[in-house]
Amino acid sequence: MVYRILLMDDEPAICEITGILLKKLGYDPTIAVTGEEALAEYKKSRENGNPYDVIILDLTIPGGMGGREVISIIRESDPDVKVLVSSGDLSDPAIISYADYGFSGVLAKPYNKVGLDQAIKSVLSS
Repeated sequence: MVYRILLMDDEPAICEITGILLKKLGYDPTIAVTGEEALAEYKKSRENGNPYDVIILDLTIPGGMGGREVISIIRESDPDVKVLVSSGDLSDPAIISYADYGFSGVLAKPYNKVGLDQAIKSVLSS
C-alpha cells in the first residue's frame, strides 16, 4: 500500500525538497501552498473516496490560513484524520501542546529524510 500524504507549506524550496523526499520514501505526495488549497485538496480526496493517510500542515502561512485554521476545519468533518504540524518555532503553544490543537504529532523544521519518515510512521501507527 502506498500512503497518500498532503503537504501544505508556503516555502517553495520546502515543498520541492519534501515532495522529493516523500517520493523517495515511497509515499504519494500532493503539495499545497495555501490553507485554502490544502482544504480543497483534502475535500476533493474525500469526495473521490481516496482520502489522504497523513496531512502535514505548516503552522504559519504569512498573510494566509495556517495550520491552526486548517486543522480546525478538517477536524469538524474528520475527527480521526492524522495530521502533523510543522514549524521551526518549537516554543509555539501549538507545537508544545499539539494534541490540544487537534494535531496528531509534530514535524520540527528543519527536518531530514529520516525525521520525516519517522514522524509519518509514528502518526500512522497511532
